[in-house]
Amino acid sequence: MADAATPADKRLPNRQTPFSEPFKAFIPQGWAPYSDELPDALPATAFTAARRAAISAEFPGDRLVIPAGELKPRSNDTDYRFRPHSAFAHLTGLGTDREPGAVLVLEPTDDGHDATLYFKPRAPRTDPEFYADARYGEMWVGRRESLAEMEALSGLHCAPISQLGDALAKNAGATRVLVVADADAEVTATIQAQRAEVGAEADALADERLSVALSELRLVKDAFEADELRAACDSTADGFEAVVASLPEAVRRGRGERWVEGVFGLYARHAGNAVGYDTIAASGDHANTLHWIDNDGDLRPGDLLLLDAGVERDSLYTADVTRTLPVSGRFSPAQRKVYDAVLAAQRAGVEAARPGAKFADVHAAAIRVIAEHLHDWGLLPVSVDESLDPETGGHHRRWMVHGTSHHLGIDVHDCAQARQENYRGGPLKPGMVITVEPGLYFKSTDLLVPEELRGIGVRIEDDVLITADGCEILSARLPRDADAVEAWMAALLSSG
Repeated sequence: MADAATPADKRLPNRQTPFSEPFKAFIPQGWAPYSDELPDALPATAFTAARRAAISAEFPGDRLVIPAGELKPRSNDTDYRFRPHSAFAHLTGLGTDREPGAVLVLEPTDDGHDATLYFKPRAPRTDPEFYADARYGEMWVGRRESLAEMEALSGLHCAPISQLGDALAKNAGATRVLVVADADAEVTATIQAQRAEVGAEADALADERLSVALSELRLVKDAFEADELRAACDSTADGFEAVVASLPEAVRRGRGERWVEGVFGLYARHAGNAVGYDTIAASGDHANTLHWIDNDGDLRPGDLLLLDAGVERDSLYTADVTRTLPVSGRFSPAQRKVYDAVLAAQRAGVEAARPGAKFADVHAAAIRVIAEHLHDWGLLPVSVDESLDPETGGHHRRWMVHGTSHHLGIDVHDCAQARQENYRGGPLKPGMVITVEPGLYFKSTDLLVPEELRGIGVRIEDDVLITADGCEILSARLPRDADAVEAWMAALLSSG
């Protein structure tokens, strides 16, 4: 990696190399002019105006400040790859790595709000930023958009970030200013200081209400979002197929969980922006650690591989799919016993995922099937109904401690700040997208479990769109039935 320490980077002054005056005169010369052709609008912008109008209607008269967030250092002068705050991406349509330091401001008017996107447009080549700024300079990070280009991309009125301070301070004391407080510490600190100056510290109490409203705005997906999630699931299926084809190589090389993670990551970066979350590639007993992301184990013939992975689109909408696969291509009798129980639970959960049902009904349907199997196998010390009693039971949770579902969208755990009565206690509506993902996890050290089941962990997860009369399984391209999984794997392994 090139040395990013320049006179514009104050973090590591011991590595700065001064630029001579002749260089400064020479560097802006002889470049082809920037094109006057403006880019096409991003596809999401056909829907973002309606999203902004919905949030505007909830906060009449308030100035709403939604930052994208800032770059975060990974190590010294190297930054993590930027991902905008989800509320910012949802309201602007900007995905991938757009736009560090940007801030969307919804300014109150007599009939709603006017939206302005404040960001750092590219500097002219005569500006030291062009060659000396390792975070924003064109020679370091590529060509950035001009104001006109960003307006064309986003469909928003745009202004340079240097004007943000005046915009935030306008009518101080007369206009309540609300901010997504966790998005950008510097912007939040500026607003808090302004509140202190005008005695409006109490306005900070409404910041949480804004964050909740922005989260609940995403509970029901529009047509663009549904299509992006379908595409994310399709790309995820491509990645799963590539993993299956590469299983013999993963076994041969050792540390096969890392190989699986890498193969899927290649497909995610090629087809979309990245993985939507750290891939779980858990073989053998590792599958019984719910968020196993070390992925440093071997893949062994005869073991299961629990692969929980999703491709995130350039729009930032992500799939979240889990399949549990026999490394050798065929389930053992004990593995199939557990797998079939989880599949029965998942089918019950999917059947419960329909409009008018409560979000919690999906979990209730799936977990009852789990409890019934555990009881039939002699593992529950109480009856099924006693175990399912939320006050005095819960014994089944020893082997499935997590919930069955979560909302899915621009975040893998989407709408996380929604109120309880609108999330877990709320009704399912057409346009909602949730996961259905029961599992059974029998740790190798669990002495209450028959020895033949110890070390077996199974989860099956699909992404489900609630429709007018039921649901659509967006990830249905990947087989679930044990026989179908074996046939699918056999075809992929023979073609590999």
